[in-house]
Amino acid sequence: MRFVWGTIWIIIGVLVMKYTYILTQFTGRFDWAERYFSGGFGGTYFFYRLFGLTIIIFAGLYMFGILDNLFGSLGGVFGGIKEE
Repeated sequence: MRFVWGTIWIIIGVLVMKYTYILTQFTGRFDWAERYFSGGFGGTYFFYRLFGLTIIIFAGLYMFGILDNLFGSLGGVFGGIKEE
């Protein structure tokens, strides 16, 4: 089931990266992204591409169980249900 959800999230990440222009037209420009990423990167467009890439990376980590190894010990801190 991890591979199904991971594949779905990878597709979502690719779509976010592909349709940055449409997302920017829908949501408008982010002032803070324009301020911090405007040095030749494109501001809001670069933020959406970076966000899509982050989704893809976390989906890949989730698919192969690496995300559980990295953040599994934090489950008890935030009151998550631990599997036995």
